[in-house]
Amino acid sequence: MAGNAPDLDPLDEAAVNAVREAGLADIEAANSLDALKAVRASILGDQAPLVTANRTIGSLEPAQRGLAGKNLGQARKVLTEALVERQAVLAAEHEARMLVEESVDVTLPTVRRSAGARHPLETLMEEVADFFVAMGWDIAEGPEIEHEWFNFDSLNFDIDHPARQMQDTLYIDGRSVGAQTEDGAHLVMRTHTSPVQSHAMLSRGVPLYVACPGKVFRSDALDATHTPVFHQVEGLAVDKGLTMAHLKGVLDHFAKAMFGPEAKTRLRPSYFPFTEPSAEMDLWFPQKKGGPGWIEWGGCGMVNPNVLRANGVDPEVYSGFAFGMGIERTLMLRHGIADMHDIVEGDVRFSQQFGVNGRGN
Repeated sequence: MAGNAPDLDPLDEAAVNAVREAGLADIEAANSLDALKAVRASILGDQAPLVTANRTIGSLEPAQRGLAGKNLGQARKVLTEALVERQAVLAAEHEARMLVEESVDVTLPTVRRSAGARHPLETLMEEVADFFVAMGWDIAEGPEIEHEWFNFDSLNFDIDHPARQMQDTLYIDGRSVGAQTEDGAHLVMRTHTSPVQSHAMLSRGVPLYVACPGKVFRSDALDATHTPVFHQVEGLAVDKGLTMAHLKGVLDHFAKAMFGPEAKTRLRPSYFPFTEPSAEMDLWFPQKKGGPGWIEWGGCGMVNPNVLRANGVDPEVYSGFAFGMGIERTLMLRHGIADMHDIVEGDVRFSQQFGVNGRGN
């Protein structure tokens, strides 16, 4: 190639013409844009003969500089024009080749893969946890196989309370002697997330603000509104000076986060062993079938002093409130789901309608 020529005399017109013709031949022989780039460097790059010869013009006699500049300038002009022309030709060829090689037959059948979807229960539980974290509460978890003391005794359930019966509670040992714990108690599949309250008070102390979302188990048959395995979220606050007014404020704030700005709650007197006073919590639900109205959402109340004592908290100094509601029930209310079977039976079409964020398309 022209770049391999020896030192070029700018006054030697024949030698300059020879370099020019060799460069033109190299340009014409370049069959790709990359090859042309290499040719460009060999004939017009810093070490190319025409360029190095141009640097010597300053050392020539003044009378000779004009001839030397003319010889080199004409050669460089011809080569530059040839490079531009060849560049245009090769670029057009490259584009035409890419159109053929990268063409797509849009008439071919394609394999359609459906977009992924998360189960709305999981995304709703994450949304609930995010709500309480945003309020500054902690998220607490506990074992699903629970000691009988945590599931019942620490929560002020009497020894003969109906919830302890086998028709309501799933005992790991079937209340047989062989599978009892060392203290003679039994292990159960936890029937609510309330035992996490006891774990949290005993391990973390007070003041305490925790939310406890999780899976619970009951001896129920699967039907349109019941399932033996479901999810709850439990809230517990223990501090100095807490009242029912604080509880009502948290519930209203939570209801708006779950159901929109028009949602609110009301409390109806009730009874639970672990709270006193206790209340059923109703939700004002604008999307209620048949028109806006109140619908039961969960239970709540002030933590029973016996529960505080059982978990090492002085009820003369601290008070607390607790509440709990079902995640499945919340999901069914939010999205108008009429049958529990749709949630638990694993049909992917159910999850797909909620997409990846769990709120529906």
